[in-house]
Amino acid sequence: MRRAFASLTRFRLGRGRRMTVFARYFIKEFSRVFFLCQTAFVCLYLVIDFVQKIDNVMEAHASGLALLQFLFYKIPLIAVQMAPVASLISVIVIFSLMKKNNEITAAKSCGISVLRLSFPVLFASMGLAAAVFILSELLVPYASTKSNDIWQREIKKQDQNRFYNRSDIWFKGKNAIYWIRHFDGKQMVMEDPSFYFFDDAFGLTKKIDAKKAVWTQDRWMAQDGIIQQAADRDSYKIEMFTEMELDIPEGPESFLRTEKNPEEMTYWELKRHAEKTAAEGYDDTRFQVDMNIKLSLPLLSFIMVLVGIPIALKINKGGTPLAVSLGISSCFLYLLLLGLGRSLGLSGVLPPMFSTWLASLAFFFLGVYLMMQVET
Repeated sequence: MRRAFASLTRFRLGRGRRMTVFARYFIKEFSRVFFLCQTAFVCLYLVIDFVQKIDNVMEAHASGLALLQFLFYKIPLIAVQMAPVASLISVIVIFSLMKKNNEITAAKSCGISVLRLSFPVLFASMGLAAAVFILSELLVPYASTKSNDIWQREIKKQDQNRFYNRSDIWFKGKNAIYWIRHFDGKQMVMEDPSFYFFDDAFGLTKKIDAKKAVWTQDRWMAQDGIIQQAADRDSYKIEMFTEMELDIPEGPESFLRTEKNPEEMTYWELKRHAEKTAAEGYDDTRFQVDMNIKLSLPLLSFIMVLVGIPIALKINKGGTPLAVSLGISSCFLYLLLLGLGRSLGLSGVLPPMFSTWLASLAFFFLGVYLMMQVET
């Protein structure tokens, strides 16, 4: 960083040229410190997770390779979660050292204000936020699914058949309700299913009872059953059948136990789940909350940088250690507000969007206010 300022003070460059040289060095320095902080935090997280999980591995007599695979697939999620903390600590360290070495004063003497000093790292943090969102959409769901699968299958030794076999399923479709006594997801067979079809006024128009329904050639074939069809207002026509095609849009995947953790789904998957849940008449608040958290968390890297710059510049006593401590405290405060907002959103006290963005908005305006208080 000192070389950048030496070049600025040694030569009388134009204003635009000075900012180009400075921005290039500043972004390079921020990237280097961020990489070191991110690596340190990810490694620390893995060590703590290893210590916490080793007892489970030993009790289950699982192999050490399974634990290593579990931790390996958790790295993308950990990296996404640690990126805001690493960006905050990085910017605090950089600006604290610049202030200690009087480089802020040197920049001001070259006609560069503190606000202009902040532009390169703020720009870099916006790029980091975009990278975090892309990573959380493309890699994190796949890696988290693999990690959770290894934990459940190799370490917890849970029977995987329980995810494919379900009993007493009530499912609400479009103008229909299905009751399936037992569903075999591997064989894709419904046992003793009943299908109730309604009109727009929720009047029962048809009921189908079958001994079983089998998924073959992308359709359901019901076997050995009875059809009760509404003939008029007070009577039904009954018809027996040996085999018939069921006219329902749902496939086997609709009846499997497909409940996933939020980190195992992309933003668009959460959005589809929310829309499907709302269309079926159920409460989609949980999906709405998780969907908005999926959008707000990547922007946290930018917000933390916005907060970290004035923290580093306004600390006069205590230096870098105190500034870093305040930065870490800010992260804990953010998590506290995020948890509070999420709870209020899930309980219905606040709208899902506002509850999940509450912490981010509070810290964004805090960062803007603190930046306004910094001497330019």
